[in-house]
Amino acid sequence: MTACLLCGQEQAEQLDFAQLLLPFLLKGEKASACDQQLPQPGRLCASCQANFALIGPVFCPQCGRKQATSERCFDCNKWQRVYHGQVLLNHALYAYNDAFHDLMVAYKRYGDYALREVLQVLVAPALAKMDYDYYIPIPTSPEHQAKRKYDTIQAIFADLVPLTPALSKLPGSQAQGEKGKRARMEAPQKFVLNPAFSGQLSGKVLLLDDIYTTGRTLYHARDKLLEAFPQIRIESFAISH
Repeated sequence: MTACLLCGQEQAEQLDFAQLLLPFLLKGEKASACDQQLPQPGRLCASCQANFALIGPVFCPQCGRKQATSERCFDCNKWQRVYHGQVLLNHALYAYNDAFHDLMVAYKRYGDYALREVLQVLVAPALAKMDYDYYIPIPTSPEHQAKRKYDTIQAIFADLVPLTPALSKLPGSQAQGEKGKRARMEAPQKFVLNPAFSGQLSGKVLLLDDIYTTGRTLYHARDKLLEAFPQIRIESFAISH
């Protein structure tokens, strides 16, 4: 018997041959934006899992936003103009609904570190299909890390992929979730290269974040990395949009 990570309900463990074969079936296969994956069985009960809505078959082809058409969304059209066609490709999995909001409030605002395991369950199968040279987490601000005692993004992804913490966040950076949309879009650059990182980057890079809202955070991260490493190719991954 195993307990659901969210509600604690006991459930019988079932041998799932599809999951046993997953590493072999996915070898060499690459994920696309909004690639739909099921979480690992037995870690979340069916009732809790049903609360998290996969984005589904129709979405913005650039950022992964769930929408009624497969046309590029309004925000991505704006980034298209700002960046002269160099729009960031973002991979997203789950729609940002009440269940995901409540999960992130408990994990980030109230510092429930154990909930990182729930987020790992939600994203692990999709990340197993991705193949990049470097995985760079969006860093937490020094103030938030001091308050929570952990970096929220690194805590989710460190057990799933090899992380390269190439970025740091400037002190005094207000969280994007605390701003309105206009303030988010107009936010100043808040990232610098991590002084502790002295390596080089090459090839394909995947930025890792929890929530994609307007894209401003991920575009700023991309901008800073391209200043130092203009030859790299950067995409991003967000658990929810």
